[in-house]
Amino acid sequence: MHIIKVTLLIFLTPLMLHSLDYSNKQEVKAFIKKMHKKYNYNEAYLKKLFSHVRKNTRVPSKSTTKKALKTKSISYPKGEWDIYARLHLENNQTQLGANFMHKYHKELQRAYQEYGVPAEYITAIIGIESYYGKNRGRYYVFDQLTHLAFDGGKRQKFYRHELQEFLRLCYREQLEPRAIKGSASGAIGMAQFMPSNYKSLAVDFDKDGKIRLSTPLDAIGSIANYFKKNGWRKDEPVSTRVSYEGDRFYGLKTGYSYRYHRRDLKNIRPREYFPYNKKVMLIKLKKEKYDELWYGAHNFYVITRYNHSSYYAMAVHQLAQRIKKSYLAQYNKKEKATKQRLCMAPTYLENINGTWKINRL
Repeated sequence: MHIIKVTLLIFLTPLMLHSLDYSNKQEVKAFIKKMHKKYNYNEAYLKKLFSHVRKNTRVPSKSTTKKALKTKSISYPKGEWDIYARLHLENNQTQLGANFMHKYHKELQRAYQEYGVPAEYITAIIGIESYYGKNRGRYYVFDQLTHLAFDGGKRQKFYRHELQEFLRLCYREQLEPRAIKGSASGAIGMAQFMPSNYKSLAVDFDKDGKIRLSTPLDAIGSIANYFKKNGWRKDEPVSTRVSYEGDRFYGLKTGYSYRYHRRDLKNIRPREYFPYNKKVMLIKLKKEKYDELWYGAHNFYVITRYNHSSYYAMAVHQLAQRIKKSYLAQYNKKEKATKQRLCMAPTYLENINGTWKINRL
């Protein structure tokens, strides 16, 4: 706690003119008392922390000047899925994902061995959640959660719990609460975990004694652990597109809450081989001129535990498949070629310091 107290003073000084005092609110006083009684937090420290809550919780932009950009008038499809897919699957996501998989190939393979989650799905989550670490959040988490918890919003109880867990996280990991940046809802790091998920789901994957989801290795291990704890089944498929009659799909309920035996789905067939005999979900993607229909397997449902949206899970699945295809096309051939050259190279035995070793010409 001493480290946090010292750094707190550094952060508070320039912020006093742009902050609000929450420490005199009855709800905040009760929150501070609870933190003291239940978790032995220093009341004076917490009171000082809540005395200077930023009015503006957004992190200042590094660039102070905006360049006028010339934009071309382009007509894009306007269906629900068309818009969602443009937001999450474009902007160079696939290439950056393939690069990320190549850079952290060994760590992603270790995560697969330990948790059973394929590299491309872990990578896709990091791409969608934080653009491979380039966008880890534009809000100061402590201040944002304080506003959400005590300013009369609809989910105050939820955000007070997240604020509590955030402060406990800062204490465990010896972090300065006012310095941490995250999303508008308080999610943190490359994996964008809510604070309440840290203790049970985040892991120290790089074995340095600290859990930092702002680092690639801990993010990789934590996402894999998150999926595993929510029931991910190793080597089972996730989803596949299916054919049906017509342009719009009606008649059967769609979404991850409804499951069907494949034999009961008349005139609905996978467009490619789909080795999965358990019940499936029907996932409908509303495009401008027609509906795409997909089977969702159990692992599709697991992805929705990360974000309770069928569109989100489908974006993760489709991005994962694109990343895998791009990775295999760019890197797998090079790696195989390198191994093949090494295997074909002539060899000879050489005695080095009393030890016989194989060397290549």
